[in-house]
Amino acid sequence: MSTVEQQTISPPPAADEPVPQAAPQLRERAAELAGLRETVLAGPSARATGAQHAKGKLTARERIELLFDEGTFSEVEAFRRHRATGFGLEDKRPHTDGVVTGWGKVHGRTVFVYAHDFRIFGGALGEAHAQKIHKLMDLAEAAGAPIVGLCDGAGARIQEGVTALAGYGGIFQRNVRNSGVIPQISVILGPCAGGAAYSPALTDFVFMVRGTSQMFITGPDVVQAVTGEVITQDELGGADAHAALSGVSGFAYDDEESCLEDVRFLLSLLPQNNRELPPSQPTEDTPDRRTEALLDLVPADPNRSYDMRKVIEEVVDDGEFFEVHERWAANVVCALARLDGHVVGIVANQPASLAGVLDIHASEKAARFVQTCDAFNIPLVTLVDVPGFLPGVDQEHGGIIRHGAKLLYAYCNATVPRIQLIMRKAYGGAYIVMDSRSIGTDISLAWPSNEIAVMGAEGAANVIFRREIAAADDPDARRVQLVKEYKSELMHPYYAAERGLVDDVIDPAETRIRLIGALEMLREKSVQLPSRKHGNQPQ
Repeated sequence: MSTVEQQTISPPPAADEPVPQAAPQLRERAAELAGLRETVLAGPSARATGAQHAKGKLTARERIELLFDEGTFSEVEAFRRHRATGFGLEDKRPHTDGVVTGWGKVHGRTVFVYAHDFRIFGGALGEAHAQKIHKLMDLAEAAGAPIVGLCDGAGARIQEGVTALAGYGGIFQRNVRNSGVIPQISVILGPCAGGAAYSPALTDFVFMVRGTSQMFITGPDVVQAVTGEVITQDELGGADAHAALSGVSGFAYDDEESCLEDVRFLLSLLPQNNRELPPSQPTEDTPDRRTEALLDLVPADPNRSYDMRKVIEEVVDDGEFFEVHERWAANVVCALARLDGHVVGIVANQPASLAGVLDIHASEKAARFVQTCDAFNIPLVTLVDVPGFLPGVDQEHGGIIRHGAKLLYAYCNATVPRIQLIMRKAYGGAYIVMDSRSIGTDISLAWPSNEIAVMGAEGAANVIFRREIAAADDPDARRVQLVKEYKSELMHPYYAAERGLVDDVIDPAETRIRLIGALEMLREKSVQLPSRKHGNQPQ
């Protein structure tokens, strides 16, 4: 053995020699870690937690517990602290920097989350805070899993200046990069003002809670100073304002618990990413169940109203569906549901609201929903009972042409399985826009009560036979006769089917059976779009 080897190889310790002290030191470090982690989990103080509860709000960690399956949350960067100086920041460096980030399981599937902690800096975003969110969004993209933002923050951290603003820019950039790639959900559980409001606007779904959450670009004080209007925060940007008036929020709830429960339900209907199909689940609602109730539920008279939601309830599995934007643009219904255990997106005219016409808001709402379903491989079922587009100066000057074109663009661009069902009337351009055969629907079905035409028979007769009616000895009688002739000639239930624009006229009692059969046939549908950077959809 060489001299070097003799110097580097130590003899084994004797049996009575003491054991090296590395293990006890490691135990001390582990105990120190446990104590530090316990402090981080407890939050800044009991007083801060009490103040949060006094406002009717849960803490960030309490919200995370409600969102995830029990015991599945893994936190990242719990010990992160900011490095900013000035304005007293160097003396206040709490762990987490006001945002809790990590991942867990929802119904057994991975979901990422960031949750603002209002108890720390009011949840305001600084450089370290933003970098934590950036890292989480990048992880969600890499893992191909949904991300949920639990928003309860006071906007940019003023003391950090432009650095905080740049942090928002990084979030917005990732929102756009992940758009249509992974589901992005924003849950507004407190203030969300100024530039911070744009991140939720870029995500797929927005949830809000009454009384505690607000979103606006400029607050009530600024509005009053500039316009003289006096308005409260809730009236300006509360849950009901955005759910019913602006359409910014798709959902509004009375409490955080029910809100987060529905977030979990929505996630159960969505795929993990754009490369997967939505999760299917077994159902006891058989695919061959007849829908006899529809024969009495929907009046044959096209001028009589009914609630389209009852039709959807009768057709889908177990009568369960999840409506998006229920209170905004109520003349069109957009909902997620299951047929034979498989998720579908339903777009339907609502005769119980504005007779089911399409207007600016309804077109925007439906177009956005169609795009979302197409992005995440959710087949589309379109239930048609539409008298046309809403006429009026306000609609024309408000841009009904370009807004209606958004819906047309969304359908024409969609590559998922698409089925159209014409229940009663389908008039004019609205018939085309509601996923007609001419714009690419895969299967077009119709009930024997369908009326497909450029316009209603009365209006058509008045235009076509105007002179003949005026010259008649009894104009009213002649008009009735000509309307009847027009209907029998051009608006009978089999007119479109005879020309191949409707694939089949079906018994309403077979609606569920036929929809499920068509969807099963289309499950492996594959479409290749032309190579392009992206389309230029209507503004």
